[in-house]
Parts: sequence; C-alpha cells; structure tokens
Amino acid sequence: MGDFGTLFPLAIGYIVVCGLNPAGFLVMMGCANIATGLIYRLPMPIEPMKVLAVVAIAQHWSPSMVYASGFAMGIIWLLFAVTGVMKLIARITPLSVIRGIQAALGVLLAVEAFKMLTSGWALGIIAIAIVLVLRDNRYAPAAIVLMALGIAIMFFKGQLLRIAPPGFSIPPRTGFSLQEVWQSLLLAGFAQIPLTATNAVIATASLIKTYWPEKPVSETKLSLNLGIINLVLPFFGGMPLCHGAGGLAGQYYFGARTGGTNIIEGIIEIFLGLFLALSIADLFSVFPLAIIGAMMLLVGIELTKFTRDVSLNKDVIPLSITLIISLLTNMAFGFVAGVIIHYVLQFFLEGKA
Repeated sequence: MGDFGTLFPLAIGYIVVCGLNPAGFLVMMGCANIATGLIYRLPMPIEPMKVLAVVAIAQHWSPSMVYASGFAMGIIWLLFAVTGVMKLIARITPLSVIRGIQAALGVLLAVEAFKMLTSGWALGIIAIAIVLVLRDNRYAPAAIVLMALGIAIMFFKGQLLRIAPPGFSIPPRTGFSLQEVWQSLLLAGFAQIPLTATNAVIATASLIKTYWPEKPVSETKLSLNLGIINLVLPFFGGMPLCHGAGGLAGQYYFGARTGGTNIIEGIIEIFLGLFLALSIADLFSVFPLAIIGAMMLLVGIELTKFTRDVSLNKDVIPLSITLIISLLTNMAFGFVAGVIIHYVLQFFLEGKA
C-alpha cells in the first residue's frame, strides 16, 4: 500500500479517460503481483509505466492503443534481456548516477506529495504522525491503519453510498494491431525506455542489493520479467507494467520484507477487479488524497537518504548533475548527463595521476 500514491491517479485516468476495462486492468495487475511475489520472494513493486500512462491519458488513447503499447514494451525488454543490452547498460552505469536517479525520484515524489497534502493539511499531519508511530508495528501496520482511516472518512462523509454496488466481472479478451504497436512506440514507447532502464531496472536492482544483500536480483532478470509480463497481460486487458525504485522503497518503508506483500496485494486487486470493477474508479477518486500524500512524502524522503553512501570526493559532481538535470528535464536526460560527467571526470583524474 506504500506504492498506491502513483497507482490511484493513473488507474483513474486509464479507466475514465482511456476506457480500459477495470476488471482486466486490476485482475491482470493482481496476477502479475502474485507471480512476482512467488518468483522473487521479495516485495517487488508492480506499477504502471509512467511515461506511457501520462501520454495515453493526455492524448485519450483507445484501449487497444494502451494494450499495444504494453506489448511493444514486452518486446523491447525481452530483447534487452536475451541480447545482454541491459547487462551492458548496468555495467557502465556508476553508483553516483544510480543514487542521483533515486534522489530525483524522491524529490519528485515529495513534490507530488505536497500537492496532495494541500487537500487537507490537518489530515495529512495526522497521517504522518500515524506512520511515524506505527511504522514498525507488526500488529497495526501503518499503511493498513491509514487505508482503514481513509475508508472510515469516506463512510462518514456518505461517499460510499454513492458508489455502485458490487457485481461480478471477468477480464475481457483484448487485441490490437501491429500498426498500433509501432505507433505507440513513436508516441511514447521510445521515451519510456530510458526511464524504465534507470528507475525500474538499474535503480531497483541496486536498491534490492541495499535492502537484501543476500538476495540480489540481476538487471537482466528484471528486464526479462518485464518482457514476459508485458507480452502476456495486454491480451487480457492489462496495462503496461514495470518495477520501480520508488515503489520498492515505499513497500520496504511501510514494513514489507517478503514476497507475501505482492501475493496479498495481488489477491486484493483480483478481488477488486472481479467484484468492484464498476465502482473502482469512483472509490479511487474519493479516497482522501492527504493520506496518500503523507505516505508519498515519507517515501520520497527515504529515497534521498541513499545519497549518503557515495564518495564526497569524486562522486558528488555526477550525482548532482544527474539530480539537477533529472529535475529540470527528465530522468533519461539526467542519466545520460550523469554518465558522461562521470567518465569525463574519470578520464581527467586518471590523466593527472
């Protein structure tokens, strides 16, 4: 639940604006979560691909275009895994750049969190206090307490009464054309690749090594997983999915330590998709944003803490360049700029030596 801050708004956009079937959207995400939890035995986040989602919602893509974009991403990441491209990118990426990407993501999450907190500062402060008090409580986990608080607030406001009653739905069989696959790549897919490589693969693999040094997951395996997921799910109503360092930090911050996290989340999503597909967009839209904002703020702060393990002598400049360029433009440009600065500095330092 620590990763719901990015899921809620994008899910609403995909369902309301693009017309995605909520049953397929949620059930496929639930299946991906369960499979990932069983394979990795870690709380591996499953979340929407951000660039594709934002462009699809902004341009009012048809459902078939969304499914085609997921399939296109599946081909890309499967090729990156089997050809060794992902391994090469990971090998040439210095730690300072990875930490810069993570810090940029933390700042961006914090900015979005403040926007959400403006919807109710008092509730947001209460939510932050609950997190700080219950973060390590095994019997009343902070994220679950906050979800219960949000539902209670919706109940007392009478908002739950306006939600459509439960009804059974099954994921549809979906399809798309090869032309839509190529079109989705041109419109947003190629722009998504650098972000996924940095945040969903390299930064996520690095964070796993930090949290679980005894259970490392290679960048190639993450790329392969993304490829398989996105090749299958679009045929049953699934959206383009990826991993993410922010999601991993969020789940870890709120107590997740095993793949059971994904399995529980997957079961919840499958239940919502099968029985609440008609009302899920309304439920997401009336959930108190201040609560989600409080959770995102603390996760953003958590991500910036990883900058402490880089060398102050040679790594601070690439890290800073990566962070600044990422915030001013996007993480893809920040990644490229940081890598170039790192190797330029390395060349001059070795020349002087």
